[in-house]
Amino acid sequence: MSSYHLQVISMDGQEFEGQVQKILLRTIDGDVEILARHTDYCTAIGMGTARVTLEDGTERKAACIGGMLSVMKGEVRVFPTTWEWSEDIDLERAKAAKAKAEERLADQKLDKEARVRAEAKLYRALVRIGTHGQGHE
Repeated sequence: MSSYHLQVISMDGQEFEGQVQKILLRTIDGDVEILARHTDYCTAIGMGTARVTLEDGTERKAACIGGMLSVMKGEVRVFPTTWEWSEDIDLERAKAAKAKAEERLADQKLDKEARVRAEAKLYRALVRIGTHGQGHE
C-alpha cells in the first residue's frame, strides 16, 4: 500500500510526524479514512478513536477530540484539540471523570447548560476509556 506524510500537531505540540498508510478518524460528518493521493479536503474533527496505520502496517490508536483535519497537495495534517495515544491514557483518571459526569447527570435539578457540559465530559471519558481498551494492535 502507498504511504504519505502525516503530521499530528495538538495544543501540546507535535504528537506524530512520519510516513503512514492511512488514518481513520471521526469528523463532524462521520468517520473518514485518508489514504495516499486523497483529494484536497478540510473538515472539523469530532470525538472518537483515531487509527493510524504506520508505513510498516502496524496500527496505533489515539483518543482524538475536536480540531481540524487538512489534506492539501498530498500533505495530511491533523490539528486536534486533544490527542492521547492509547498507551498514554490514564485509565483511572478517565474512569473517575466518567463517574463524576454520571453523578452530575443524575441530578434532576441540573440546568440545560450544565447538563450539556456534563454530557460532553462523559463522552470524552468514554472515548478515552474505549481507546485505552483497544491499545496497540
